[in-house]
Amino acid sequence: MEDQHQLSTLLLEAARGSFPPADGTVEVLPSPPGPTQAVVGFTAHHVIAAEVSEAEIHDRLASTPGDFGAPMNAGFLAWLGERLGASTGMLDLVLITFGGQEDRSPVDLVPRDDMDDHPRVARSRRYREDLRVFSDREGAGVLMLGRGLAGRAEVSIEVDPAHRDRGLGRTLAAAARRLVPQDEPLLAQVSPGNVASVRAFLAAGYRPIGAEVLFLKR
Repeated sequence: MEDQHQLSTLLLEAARGSFPPADGTVEVLPSPPGPTQAVVGFTAHHVIAAEVSEAEIHDRLASTPGDFGAPMNAGFLAWLGERLGASTGMLDLVLITFGGQEDRSPVDLVPRDDMDDHPRVARSRRYREDLRVFSDREGAGVLMLGRGLAGRAEVSIEVDPAHRDRGLGRTLAAAARRLVPQDEPLLAQVSPGNVASVRAFLAAGYRPIGAEVLFLKR
C-alpha cells in the first residue's frame, strides 16, 4: 500500500493490529485516489474520506451527540450519498490477511480474460483498478483481485451455486494470498448477512478489522 493518502496509513496500521483510539472521534479526510470514497468504521472511531468538508460533516452529526455509531446510521449515509452525488453502497465487514503466508490450498488458479460479462467481474471493475480475474480449473469459482479503496489490495470470490457447500470459497480465499507480495495486506469486504462468505474468509485465516460503506465516484 504505497499510496500516501492518510486513509492508507490508517488501514495499514489497523491491519498490523494498531487501531485508532476508541474515543468517539469522527475523522474527515480528503477523497482518496481511485474509484471510491468511503465511511470506514473502527471501534468507536470513524473515518470519512470523501469530497465534503469537515465542518459540514460535524454539523450533520451534531444532532446525535454521544452516538458512536452515527456515521453508519442509514439516514446519515443516505445524506452523504446524495451530497456526493453517488449511490450509497452496502455496509460491509472488512477482513484482512497478508500476502505470502503459507498456503496449502489444493487449487490451481487459472488466469481468465474471458469473463468480462460475469456480473461479479463487471462489478469489481467498477470498484477496483488493475483487476485480475482467476478461476479454478473447473470454473466452479471465480476470484477477483484488484486495487480498491485508497489503493489497497482487495479480493472477492464467487462460487457457482452448484458447487457451494464444498469448501471452495474457503480454498479460493486462502489461495488469494499467493497473488500479493509477501506481508502486503489483502482485504476482503463481505456483507455481514452473507454468513457463508463470512465463515469462508474466517476459515481461510482472515480476521475482521472494521466495517465500511463505499460511494462510487462518477
